[in-house]
Amino acid sequence: MKFKKIWLKINGANRMIIVNPETDSLANVLRKTGLTGTKIGCNTGQCGACSVILNSKLIRSCIKKIKDVHDYSEVITIEGIGTPQNLHPLQQAFITYGAVQCGFCSPGFIVSAYALLNYINNCPTRKEVRTWFQKNHNICRCTGYKPIIDAVMAAAEVMRGDKAMSDIIYKMPKNGSIYSTKYPKPGALEKVCGLSNYGDDLSLKMPDNILELALVQPNTSHAKILKIDTSVAEAIEGVVKVITAQDVKGTNRVYSYSEEMFKPIICDEKICQYGDVVAVVAAISRDIARDAASKVVVELEELPAYLTALESLAPSAKKIHPEISNDYYYSRVVKGDEDIGKVFEGASYVVEGSFHTARQPHLPIEPDVFQAYTDDEGFIAIQCKSQCIHVHQAMIAKGIGMPVEKIRIIQNITGGSFGYSMNHTTPALAAVCTMAVNAPVNLTMSYPEHQAFSGKRAPSYSNGKMACNKDGKIIGLQYDILMEMGAYNTAAHILNERVGRFVGFPYNITNVKGICRAAFSNTSFEIAYRAFGSPQALTCSESLIDMMAEKIGIDPFEFRYRNIARDGDLTMNSYPYDEYPMEEMMNMMRPHYEEARDRARKNSTETKKYGVGIAFGGYVASSSKDRCEIELELNPDGSITHYNSWEQMGQGAGIGTLTHTYEALHPLGIRVDQIRLVQNDTAITPNTGPAAGSRSHYMVGKATINAANQLIKAMKKENGTFRTYEEMIAENIPTRYKGIQQNDIMPIDPNTGKGISNPAMHYILFLSEVEVDILNGKTKVLNFKAVSDVGVVGNILAVEGQAFGGISHGIGFALKEDYSDFKRHSTMAGAGIPTVEDIPDNIDVIFHVTPRKTGPFGSSGCAESFQSSPHMAVINAIKDAVGIRIYELPATPEKIKAALDAMKNGKELKPEKYNFGKSFAEVNRILDDQIK
Repeated sequence: MKFKKIWLKINGANRMIIVNPETDSLANVLRKTGLTGTKIGCNTGQCGACSVILNSKLIRSCIKKIKDVHDYSEVITIEGIGTPQNLHPLQQAFITYGAVQCGFCSPGFIVSAYALLNYINNCPTRKEVRTWFQKNHNICRCTGYKPIIDAVMAAAEVMRGDKAMSDIIYKMPKNGSIYSTKYPKPGALEKVCGLSNYGDDLSLKMPDNILELALVQPNTSHAKILKIDTSVAEAIEGVVKVITAQDVKGTNRVYSYSEEMFKPIICDEKICQYGDVVAVVAAISRDIARDAASKVVVELEELPAYLTALESLAPSAKKIHPEISNDYYYSRVVKGDEDIGKVFEGASYVVEGSFHTARQPHLPIEPDVFQAYTDDEGFIAIQCKSQCIHVHQAMIAKGIGMPVEKIRIIQNITGGSFGYSMNHTTPALAAVCTMAVNAPVNLTMSYPEHQAFSGKRAPSYSNGKMACNKDGKIIGLQYDILMEMGAYNTAAHILNERVGRFVGFPYNITNVKGICRAAFSNTSFEIAYRAFGSPQALTCSESLIDMMAEKIGIDPFEFRYRNIARDGDLTMNSYPYDEYPMEEMMNMMRPHYEEARDRARKNSTETKKYGVGIAFGGYVASSSKDRCEIELELNPDGSITHYNSWEQMGQGAGIGTLTHTYEALHPLGIRVDQIRLVQNDTAITPNTGPAAGSRSHYMVGKATINAANQLIKAMKKENGTFRTYEEMIAENIPTRYKGIQQNDIMPIDPNTGKGISNPAMHYILFLSEVEVDILNGKTKVLNFKAVSDVGVVGNILAVEGQAFGGISHGIGFALKEDYSDFKRHSTMAGAGIPTVEDIPDNIDVIFHVTPRKTGPFGSSGCAESFQSSPHMAVINAIKDAVGIRIYELPATPEKIKAALDAMKNGKELKPEKYNFGKSFAEVNRILDDQIK
């Protein structure tokens, strides 16, 4: 190995650096010097997180070899653009306009925008900014891009001198409240300056002697492990150990949330999916570890691989897990007293169809990463992207062979998750490795490794049919939905329940009979993804709604208006809705729909067709037996510390905590800057529950009010004034109070679907405008609107950010995203991550506010609902534009073109009714027997 000395002028200062010219990229070199604001996401030039300016030109530094960088080249990184004490207008605008969510991509975008405004064009149009980001491969998974463009346009005005810096700094309202405002997120300052330490940043800043890990993931989907030969790998200089299942001190099993099925931490008997880990190499450097991992020899006996659940349920298929059937869980929804068969026999109109949704990858810009070590108090400390730190602490204990009370999980600053880091294997693997080598360890996955290792949204197959009377009122709905759980069960009972909540939501349908099944396949295991279960459910029902409107000859908007639930109507689960905002939401959307419809008819040409699609969606907040704990403490200087484990994934845990705390403690008259947040460390923060299911804003808010009331009562004197910290201590009054929120709500019966289960619900109505090129099948989404009712909005930037981001994921789900080809889909671009030009700049969110009776300050949650059905607004718009329905997502240009060609020949491309093995009637008999 030969090194080279080079000089670089970095952020205005000449620096001498020693590099490996054969292997180092410019990004690696910058990061090793401590400039970790330059992030590495894809490491293949696809995401732009590594953007820097080299000799006045914007480049992606992860693919710029250091050997191609000349001495004394000038480099500008995010650290050279501005500091916390002297922000650049771009950095301030990103904070003020909500362009920062997880923040991992933010430095790259700011550097990219800096290059545009300084060297190319300081007065760009929004379209020119978007074109620049597209050209330079800047990708964001969180924001939907719109807030980023807003920020760049605002910063450009300051840079030109049209506005002052003070004009783009948030100003507190005169009433002093921050609830329902655009108060900036805590933590945004560090992120826009490139100073937040994400997982791999920490790996470069850990104490000496940390070992680097590399995974051994055989490229197969199903095989028996016969032998693992580690001898060649372990003989390599610098390799400390090759860790296999025999090194695991516990049971080597982590159980699902329902404790129905286990997943091995390191595979010991067989491989059940592509990406399963059979060994982990620990070495003194990342390069050595990766080299050694490639030399571990795994002898396998290949087994039949079922790459879809339809294959695993075929009559000839063998069990993937010998102890349980491939179709292993059923639930159903039964609503109404009439025989569903007779309902359909007597109906004036019936439509039916079969629909498929893809295995959607979460595609955060930051791949999975963790550190683990023994801390100064003897805990096994795990730093990772977990979004349920206390849950994971309990789930992994037996598997790793360590008491729960000796495990400490700390959430790293996280570059996006969207649900995948509910995976309990990551913290378990981290603990196993550090225990096996008795040393601190780091694992930074490559993006293909992350794609193979992480769970995905469960694909679905649905057979559905709907009945209407002569007046166009829905009188019956029947469905049979198969959820493909992949190789391991995580939470089929929760997923099936969610599906049963949302097939047919939020319409007044008096007679419903539906089944939801869960089945294994030899593919990526199902894991939580924003809007868990509802996109699959609404794919079925929102397709049938449009199909029925067409059959009757009613406009799809009018058909929905005729059938939405109104006061007194029951949910799919046979109980009243908590709110009935649907009619007013449709009234708010109607003029936008009519304008869009007229625009589509006017603009369509022979080759470019325009269409409008509508879809209802929504989600629930929290669950029937949910529990949340937080703590508030009065400090000596009069400030307040809020302790919680509301995991920060970019969605707004910090701003949510801050707004709740400030509002709840309003009688004390404290300032916002007097509230300190301590979050996400099981050793010092209470069990707040997972950041999932849109529960946190609701539950943390309720618990915060509980704790605040206790603290205020303790501080209040008889004369109405409040005690100081010193007075509290002098009178022996506690200064720290625990707030608890415990739900006790009727759960949903899995045999009947009857119940309530959640304390709050959200309602969303989406409108999409698309352009379809009939020559090649390409679809472009032009405009998007959402009318939402999520209760009183806690923070406008946070909720709008979740809306824009959820809609962008929904557009990707509709048109591009998939993980079925394990090689082609191993990268961000290959898996279909939307770019800025895939997402419309014109996205509007209109709030219809119905204060929640039980919610904190009238609020609920919001994040899940915004990804529930935007994809169906797109699919329905395609049908409106060109007359073909895409039944199996994603709606790629190839599928659209094939369907158009078939239509020319008088045919419709649609799947045959899916065969799930056991018939609808047979599963109903099984469930009837369970009741008996």
